Amino acid sequence: MKHSPLAKKLPRWAEIDDLLAPPSISMEQCSSEKAALYKKQVISQLFPKGGNKMTDLTGGFGVDFSTLSQLFEHGTYVEQSEDLCRIARHNFPLLGIKSVDVINGVAEEILPTLPPQDLIYLDPARRSDVGRKVLLVEDCTPNAAELMPSLLEKAKHVMIKLSPMLDITRAMQSLGPAAEVHIVAVGGECKELLLLYPCEKDSTKIICHDDRYDFSFEINAESRAAVKYTDEVKTYLYEPGAALLKAGAFRLMSERFGLEKLHPNSHLYTAEHLVEDFPGRVFRVHTISGFGKREIRPLLAATKQANLAVRNFPGTVAELRKRFKLRDGGEDYWFATTLYNERHVIIATQKVVDGQ
Repeated sequence: MKHSPLAKKLPRWAEIDDLLAPPSISMEQCSSEKAALYKKQVISQLFPKGGNKMTDLTGGFGVDFSTLSQLFEHGTYVEQSEDLCRIARHNFPLLGIKSVDVINGVAEEILPTLPPQDLIYLDPARRSDVGRKVLLVEDCTPNAAELMPSLLEKAKHVMIKLSPMLDITRAMQSLGPAAEVHIVAVGGECKELLLLYPCEKDSTKIICHDDRYDFSFEINAESRAAVKYTDEVKTYLYEPGAALLKAGAFRLMSERFGLEKLHPNSHLYTAEHLVEDFPGRVFRVHTISGFGKREIRPLLAATKQANLAVRNFPGTVAELRKRFKLRDGGEDYWFATTLYNERHVIIATQKVVDGQ
């Protein structure tokens, strides 16, 4: 399986020749190796010396279970598919997972029979009975909102994985306030939303994680943050990473890094100074152009190829490429956006690499 679809998502697993792969739909929802290891990092902080018992009530292909169970003396894998249970029984010994019970059953029926657990993990299936993708907690299987009282009664800690498309506020309306919400991005794309329970304080902590950064804040801090707007684009342009955009940490970007925001709805920032540890992408600005024919003519004459993005702008990338006769790619990055004075502009930049 070294050259199979498994290799990209789970490279270590793909090196094991006798490993069995799951059906494609299970492969689609299972965590990547990087995302599973991040969960292990989060849970290890709760159990620095290791725990006793953990249960994964929605075992699936077993990626998260095999990673998290390494922190505990004994693990229980629960899965309603007989085929996935068969695959799990075959694969776990190959992965070095020894003290494990594999149970073929549904979460709602198995949960009441469990002894007290240190951790219960839940990754509800995000497809309906007819195979349609679903998003809301109540539409997933199992319905974690219905199970929450029993989950909190059985376990010291509960981690629930949800769709990265689900609104965080909506998720906590269904499940209750979380102690922590982890937004996990891999390769610049949001992949998972993780909610950790129980919540024993007045505020939820939001943690944004990507390959390059971790950024955390109390959920109430965003509304209190001081933000400064500007209609003047300066030397550097800042674009927050996908996890921060998902978290809605728009005002905090301005306050924490001393940046000015281009518009309340643009989510682009600017400054004369370089922030080397900024949690996102940084660009050096070389041209700001309006959209009038005379204004934009020099820019189009100088550049025939650029990476184009629109941010709070009344038009699409495809429309602008056609209008400008602009090829995709290259070292130039153009942002079509709206400034604080409502002026529409193209900001032509190049990506800052290693602080240059």
